[in-house]
Amino acid sequence: MSHSRTIATRQRLSQVRYEIRGELARRARDMEAQGRKLIKLNIGNPGAFGFRAPEHLQQAIAEHIAESDAYCHQQGLPELREVIAARHAARGARGVTPAHVFLGNGVSELIDMSLRALLNPGDEVLLPSPDYPLWSAATILNDGVPVYYDCRPENGFQPDPAQVESLITARTRALVLINPNNPSGAVYSRETLQQLADIAERHRLLLMVDEIYDEIVYDGAQYVPLAPLAGDSPCITFGGLSKVHRACGYRSGWAVLSGDPIRSGDYHHALDLLGALRLCANVPAQWAALAALTGPDTISALTAPGGRLYEARRAVIEACAANPRLRLHAPEGALYAFPGIDTAGLDDFDDHRFALDLLTHEGVLIVPGTSFNVPYRNHFRVTLLPQPEQIRDVFARIGTALNRWESRPAALARAAEG
Repeated sequence: MSHSRTIATRQRLSQVRYEIRGELARRARDMEAQGRKLIKLNIGNPGAFGFRAPEHLQQAIAEHIAESDAYCHQQGLPELREVIAARHAARGARGVTPAHVFLGNGVSELIDMSLRALLNPGDEVLLPSPDYPLWSAATILNDGVPVYYDCRPENGFQPDPAQVESLITARTRALVLINPNNPSGAVYSRETLQQLADIAERHRLLLMVDEIYDEIVYDGAQYVPLAPLAGDSPCITFGGLSKVHRACGYRSGWAVLSGDPIRSGDYHHALDLLGALRLCANVPAQWAALAALTGPDTISALTAPGGRLYEARRAVIEACAANPRLRLHAPEGALYAFPGIDTAGLDDFDDHRFALDLLTHEGVLIVPGTSFNVPYRNHFRVTLLPQPEQIRDVFARIGTALNRWESRPAALARAAEG
């Protein structure tokens, strides 16, 4: 009997793209296995660049490890949910109690869970373009349809509320915002956020706002939480340890459901059920989250002038200004820059092929802009996590790769003639 038949996989997986850890990252691993030294700027992973989780988070796990053997409540440790609920109520979010807080194994798990609780086949979700591609993947894998609203570079990557509203149909269920934004670094204005909240209220949409970078802002940019502006409109807000607290590997995130509890009652029960099915979130990391939210501010020194993140950002801004091929909307928040390339005279330029060339010849791993579901092919994302001097080295190599691409047509012509 032949056993050559392979296991069929879910068809919708063919629609999922996640290039942050996709083909280029796999090629980078192969190169490293062969001994190549690479600079990998594809993931916002602070620990890979020498950052450590603050000491009081580490100490909290050590002190409470003996209390972490059993499952906790499916929504999370009661004392942690109380602190998170109080924090959001103090910001002005309505209807938030500890019962409206859900702990998860990172925000990624909670995004998937929140969409699974909401969507039926064919339901539409409004997503920003560029987006963090997990949002698109989770929408597709939960049988939804991503519908993208433009956050154009020429508009500072800000959404256009009128265009957002024009995309709403009878199948639209949710409006997703990522603020501060990954990958663009845009921080949305209060006026824009209020307009988007008003649109959600008019059309009875669930607001889903990814605020994992809420405290990472630069040069006086003002992060404005969405939930207080939404009032009684159901809104689910995501936060976690990975970015502000530099503890990606702890895998601890939270989601807070605000607004009129009567309007969100069935959705609340669905989230509770899905949380119960996976029993509970990682308990030791929840003790670290409690320490993080009740302990000292450890991020502001890094984002202020002279701080490591601020100076890395400055190095990106200066490098882009020095290269006539590069265009940059200076990131106002988060951990990334999303430069554009002036492709005039660069025949057949393609962001993925450029990233492959940069990896192969210069040893630098970036993420092509199209990985973030944009219609243009001339952007790329880098993290702001390396030391400033390494950032300058990276952009020197990017300049070399661009010069090579500029000379490429002539070289190809010579090869053809030869």
